Amino acid sequence: MDIQGNAMANLLYVDNSNVWIEGMHVAAFKHGIAPDVWTAVQNRVCDYSWKLDFGKLFQFAGGDKLQVKKAALFGSRPPQNDSLWDAARRHGFDVVTYDRNVANHEKKIDTDIVATMIEDSFLIGDPAADEITLVAGDADYVPAIEKLKKRGYSVDVVFWGHAAKELKQAATRFINLDAHLDLLAR
Repeated sequence: MDIQGNAMANLLYVDNSNVWIEGMHVAAFKHGIAPDVWTAVQNRVCDYSWKLDFGKLFQFAGGDKLQVKKAALFGSRPPQNDSLWDAARRHGFDVVTYDRNVANHEKKIDTDIVATMIEDSFLIGDPAADEITLVAGDADYVPAIEKLKKRGYSVDVVFWGHAAKELKQAATRFINLDAHLDLLAR
């Protein structure tokens, strides 16, 4: 709700690989596989038993489906038999996927999230009535957040506690997912 009591709509953008992989690092620490999150990140220690629940993420980061004007999930194209993206669609996300490059690295995801947030801020958003929520932890998003805030948008960042310091500072509000690890699990 805004100051006048009007219902605000949310535009929700999720970097799937970023939130999922970093969540496995947080789970590795929480479940005693790594001594702390930074060790898990630096040494690529993951708790592969932790699985992200898209419906729970949608509800946690986006709110009630009636309040979500758009929810978009971005990531790398999975194998043909992967049900990941179908699950995301069933839970209300528009899914955008890209093939990995020849070195098997994810490309185009961050750039498309930024481009889509900016485009949507003009085409479907209203800075007086809508807020933007980004589920990602990279400092690469800081310029886009600053531009969206200049346009009058409130921009929340929802991510694990080890998100980039600059990103946390740029956000209108930062919401730390660490305490919600179990809530967000399948």
